[in-house]
Amino acid sequence: MDERYAPVPGSAIFNALRDRPCIVMAANVRIIPGVMKGLFRAARDSDSAVLFEIARSESDLGGGYTGMTPADYGRFAMEAAREVGWDIWGLHADHITIKKGTPEELVATRELIAHQVDAGFTSFAIDASHLFNFEGGDLREELARNIHCTTDMARFIRERMGDRPFGLEVEVGEIGRKGSTGMVLTRPEEGVEFITALRENGVEPHVLAIANGTAHGNVYDEHGNLIEDISIDIPQTRAVARALRDKGHGVRIAQHGITGTPRDKIATMFPMGDIVKGNVATFWQNLFFDTVKIYHPDLYLRIRDWVLENKAVPGKRPEEVFGKNAKFACREFYGELNSLPDETIHAIESLAYAEGLLFFRAFNAYGTGSVVREYMERNPE
Repeated sequence: MDERYAPVPGSAIFNALRDRPCIVMAANVRIIPGVMKGLFRAARDSDSAVLFEIARSESDLGGGYTGMTPADYGRFAMEAAREVGWDIWGLHADHITIKKGTPEELVATRELIAHQVDAGFTSFAIDASHLFNFEGGDLREELARNIHCTTDMARFIRERMGDRPFGLEVEVGEIGRKGSTGMVLTRPEEGVEFITALRENGVEPHVLAIANGTAHGNVYDEHGNLIEDISIDIPQTRAVARALRDKGHGVRIAQHGITGTPRDKIATMFPMGDIVKGNVATFWQNLFFDTVKIYHPDLYLRIRDWVLENKAVPGKRPEEVFGKNAKFACREFYGELNSLPDETIHAIESLAYAEGLLFFRAFNAYGTGSVVREYMERNPE
């Protein structure tokens, strides 16, 4: 690996851009061919810092649905960075999710993190947001299990990384969870209490993922029609960010669930400077499958039929079933999807390049690569 194009610490990216009105795109590329290289080209040509990420649910350690291990993903990213010649990027382990907090789950989580560290990941997102105690007597008791597991895993990452710096994302408020009155949103006091407790434990996160109205993946209306996603609660997001600042916490917001959000709305509505990281995942999957549909209709139909047969939901339109579950075909059709002809890969890469430029522009990220590079020269970590 040419060290000039190795992933940089997520901490350097987050610290360099923390107080700037921009968002770093975290691209979750579930299917590699064409997409990753196109996005690297867009980052290089727009001088934009970028993160490439893969979640625990996607990682092929225990049944993930992409068919890739952390080592596979890291190798693909590093090869693409070298081919394109772009140096300001990070490798992010997204949603290292802990749902139950059992000893067995925690052992498996440490095993996953060890693989990610060995694969060259430079940033990590611990998601123990599911461990909310609804019967707690006060906010600290409600968040206690999340605090404990997040602290435990953050310390383990530090131990495995040794002297190497890394980025750290944590999460409070389960993203996409619905209550009796609609989406459950993270309150400012939750964010403050959570970060305060982690810092008391010696854990210093860079970004905080919150529940602010969005959901992961494609969004459909009650009739099963694909719709724009403009559900982010801007005032609530600003309120959480302001509360963190008021308490002296140098933590900014990680925005999940961006697929479907019109980019003009991102550019004009998203509170740049409060949000510093923006996840884009399903968008790239949609781009890939839409291209396969044109270039290889027979393959696309086989993929669609497999999804509808294995993931059917009574009462849901086929378009919605496919749109929400196509990700599970990535593993099933891994060989075919990763051996497409050069002509198809070229089309996918070209589309990813153009769409990537639009995202970087909407995120006001043009020029952030130079900012991070200069920061690293002044502040060698």
